[in-house]
Amino acid sequence: MKSIGHFINGKEISGKSDRRGKIFNPATGEVQAEVAYAEKSELDSAVDLAKQAQEKWAEVNPQKRARVIMKFVELLHRDMKKLAEVLSSEHGKTLPDAEGDIIRGLEVAEFCIGAPHLLKGEFTDSAGPGIDMYSMRQPLGVVAGITPFNFPAMIPMWKFCPAIAAGNAFILKPSERDPSVPMLLAELMIEAGLPKGILQVVNGDKGVVDAILDNDTIEAVGFVGSTPIAEYIYTKGCASGKRVQCFAGAKNHMLIMPDADMDQAADALVGAGFGAAGERCMAISVAVPVGEKTADSLIEKLIPKIEALKIGPYTAGNDVDFGPVVTKEAQQKILGLVDKGVEEGASLKVDGRNFKMQGYENGFFVGACLFDNVTSEMEIYQQEIFGPVLSTVRAKNYEEGLNLIKTNQYGNGTAIFTRDGDTARDFSNRVNVGMVGVNVPIPVPLAYHTFGGWKKSAFGDLNQHGPDAFRFYTKTKTITSRWPTGIKEGASFSIPTME
Repeated sequence: MKSIGHFINGKEISGKSDRRGKIFNPATGEVQAEVAYAEKSELDSAVDLAKQAQEKWAEVNPQKRARVIMKFVELLHRDMKKLAEVLSSEHGKTLPDAEGDIIRGLEVAEFCIGAPHLLKGEFTDSAGPGIDMYSMRQPLGVVAGITPFNFPAMIPMWKFCPAIAAGNAFILKPSERDPSVPMLLAELMIEAGLPKGILQVVNGDKGVVDAILDNDTIEAVGFVGSTPIAEYIYTKGCASGKRVQCFAGAKNHMLIMPDADMDQAADALVGAGFGAAGERCMAISVAVPVGEKTADSLIEKLIPKIEALKIGPYTAGNDVDFGPVVTKEAQQKILGLVDKGVEEGASLKVDGRNFKMQGYENGFFVGACLFDNVTSEMEIYQQEIFGPVLSTVRAKNYEEGLNLIKTNQYGNGTAIFTRDGDTARDFSNRVNVGMVGVNVPIPVPLAYHTFGGWKKSAFGDLNQHGPDAFRFYTKTKTITSRWPTGIKEGASFSIPTME
């Protein structure tokens, strides 16, 4: 059986701990590999090596650091098929979706090639008599990222590419459920010319997370995952004096107005709700049609589209719309929540609970489910299901639908489907959600904008990728400079001014 260790100082090592985690093939339910869980001493050793390497890396000029990222992008294109295959085998998502995972990370790497521009400071000539003033952005030192299972390529690249381009060393703790792609990304960074020790991959569970938070050398931590863990990491990290950004759970709504193109809205809901088996923080999990007529029409169009979805293993290629969920535990949780929805009185219009894939009966498959007449008090509405389940909450009017979204505890992404520009503009301005789509179901910003939610979907002041990433991984230093002119002014005891 394949054994995965850690990536330390430019190579994979087996690890010293006897603790191991199982890596499954979600389509078959079989264990295909095991991964080492690092002890605190191993994490601390990786950080020490990173600190030593970072001091020299910070002295490398930004253009040369950017060239490493440029070469990395080239290698990602070269190995795209290989990476997607490995990703799909451990996560379960389809090959086209796996390639999309890699490409969205690659786009952030491309943005980071512009690091020399993004790291420029500001300069003011003659800010005062003979005084110049300028600022510079400098790396923090050693930083860390704790990334989730659902995007094992994209999220690590969102974290380590800007951090490394800014001159930091990076400790990556990927999900223990699908760690192979992060290990391969580290290999590609070395092949691209990154010095040893600048990108370390330390695998493990909560023990490694706590070791990261307790390590005094690590200056900043970025996290993506569930809200309870995000709150834990944010609170503990801030208490230990670290800079922390945590992106958490979601319950993304799509508001469908009576004037919307109903076929377009239904297609958007099916793709955004069931792609990747719903295991996306930007998945649309709640449809909010405005008015009974709109709701009836939407449900009528959704049912045949959802019933026609093709589910299967990633090896089936383009013939599959989505695959299994990542683990048996995830499968059981989703099915339990569907049962709870029925028990609470929601109308299950499409029931995927009994789906079985011929030849893959032990796989972690869940069939697509569609609920109607869901209310905000139900558990299926309140919880992030993170599976192929779409809930429909009927709103009497626009204000009721908007208020439903505004009062939800999460604020990651949302969308409105309408032909009316006034309504779309009002919705965009008033909704308290970080990312908004107008006739766009999954409004994930491109790499040169920033990604981040509001409310309990995010903790911290700065977003992921875009200019915010370089702000997060650097600190600003401002210099006020005056050279002697031979004029003796004597001591001044007043607050300095530029008069």
